[in-house]
Amino acid sequence: MKSRVLPLGAFIALFFSLHTFTAGAQNLDLANQYYQNGEYQKAATLYGQLLESDEHSDMFFSRYVDCLLNLEQYAECEKAIKKQLKKSPENVSLYVTYGNLFERQEKTDEAKAQYERAIEKMAPDYVSVNRLASLFMNNGKYELATQVYERGSKLLKDPNRFAFNLGELYRRKGEPAKMIEYYLNSLVADPGKIYTIQTLLARYLSSSDFTELQTQLYARIQTDENPDLVELLAWSFVQRKDFKSALRQYKALDKRLDENGQRIYNLSNDAADAKDYDTAIAGYDYIVAEKGQLNPFFFEAKREAMECRRKKVTEGFDYSQEDLKLLETEYENFLSHYGKGKQTSFIVLQLADLEALYINNLPKAIALLEELKQSPGLDREQLARTKINLADYYLMHGDIWESTLLYSQVDKEFKEEQIGQEARFKNARLSYFNGDFQWSQAQFNVLKASTSKLIANDALDLSVFIMDNLNLDTTAEAISLYSAAEMMVFQNRFAEAFLKLDTLRRNFPEHSLQDDILYLEAQVYEKKRDYEKAAALYKEVGEKYPEEIRADNALYALGYLYEFKLNDPEKAKTLYEKIFIDYSGSVFAVDARKRFRILRGDKVQ
Repeated sequence: MKSRVLPLGAFIALFFSLHTFTAGAQNLDLANQYYQNGEYQKAATLYGQLLESDEHSDMFFSRYVDCLLNLEQYAECEKAIKKQLKKSPENVSLYVTYGNLFERQEKTDEAKAQYERAIEKMAPDYVSVNRLASLFMNNGKYELATQVYERGSKLLKDPNRFAFNLGELYRRKGEPAKMIEYYLNSLVADPGKIYTIQTLLARYLSSSDFTELQTQLYARIQTDENPDLVELLAWSFVQRKDFKSALRQYKALDKRLDENGQRIYNLSNDAADAKDYDTAIAGYDYIVAEKGQLNPFFFEAKREAMECRRKKVTEGFDYSQEDLKLLETEYENFLSHYGKGKQTSFIVLQLADLEALYINNLPKAIALLEELKQSPGLDREQLARTKINLADYYLMHGDIWESTLLYSQVDKEFKEEQIGQEARFKNARLSYFNGDFQWSQAQFNVLKASTSKLIANDALDLSVFIMDNLNLDTTAEAISLYSAAEMMVFQNRFAEAFLKLDTLRRNFPEHSLQDDILYLEAQVYEKKRDYEKAAALYKEVGEKYPEEIRADNALYALGYLYEFKLNDPEKAKTLYEKIFIDYSGSVFAVDARKRFRILRGDKVQ
């Protein structure tokens, strides 16, 4: 088989073609190098040569023009633009370039005429409109970009085709009312944009701008029952923490769309987190009353409503036994109607919590959970939670053996899970209460690696506490007195706890536990709702013992009291700031910074 040989003429043509291509590539590299170094005369010469070899290259042309503009060779630049326009009169970007040339020479009217010509000659298609608008936006000419999109809407006979783009332009121009108008237009045209628009509005609207948003939404809803507009109106109220108004909109939407109440359930959760218990309860009650027992949110809504009612009573400064009894009756009426079992287990747990911690009827709390523990059909997690809470109440009642048995059962069954770690921590704390410090510390050391931040922090706290105080003593008498007092506080035996602490203070006046004694006394007064006394003691710990391990605990507890109980957010903010600055290594530092930012008014996720 003979090999094919190129004719001499073709070989020479190929040789010169490759040579020209290589030379062109070298010239481009060199031109780019000159351009980047600011050597515009040299760059212009090379870009001019490259443009002659490829008259349709936008890159060669734009770089050539840019070099001439930097060299202020305006006549040459105009000549190049006119030449290019003669070849491509439909290329509207050339009119923008021409306008830029006139603008550099401060010929405002001539520049305006070229820009208007570009808009007038723009092709009636989506890509061309966007390309021309982008040219103007890149040069900060937002008004001209606006004109492009408005003309593009007319050419395409679709008034909302570029509504989102116009919304973005008005945002950049600092015109929130127009921005909102066009964002809403885009939402009507494309419902899928609602989450994008919510994100942008949350990021860029000021507090006063939300009033404008709501005004526009109300006006539109009068004539357009678009569910997305109602959804956005409700969302706007949530952003301003006006959950009551948001609930009103969500109820209307729920009825109009015949939904299952999920929006209202989620809103009620948000209201509960913000401690707007009245609105949360109203939302949960709506689901219970309107949706019925077969609704997937029925029992969850009832449970959360009861929890909010309990918090509304117990988190206040003052509540009477009568208030607690009314709440107890509501729980019992619900359980008598729906029974105690798998579906109502969380209601039973809440009632037992009310009995044990507020009504102080431990036998009733224990009886409720013993009955629940025997209920058929409970899943593993429900049974485990029942056992842990029951163990807590047995410990409060003084039945230590039954308590440790229940904790151990949950620990064994859920060894690698968080609920098992909680049970292990509580069992180790029980041993600490009883004076078995070495075993409990070994458990705390393991739990410092818990996936639960709360368990890990508490385990670390107790581990360090035992290590610091056990190593200082020749005997464990002082720390034993203190741990016994802590168990009494847990059991609500406050008078006995104070006597135990007085003994500790009298027998060991020089012991390093002095800050811990004050800290525990403050916790007692906080449990008794004597917040002023609690605050005074927390403050004393922070001022007298700033280097001790309880200092950051006390400052954080004091900040929390000022924020949520004593209604002094400025003092709370100062304390939180002190924690993350002076105690940056504290386990409370991250939360303190978050609370500080919230009180300062920052948007915190």
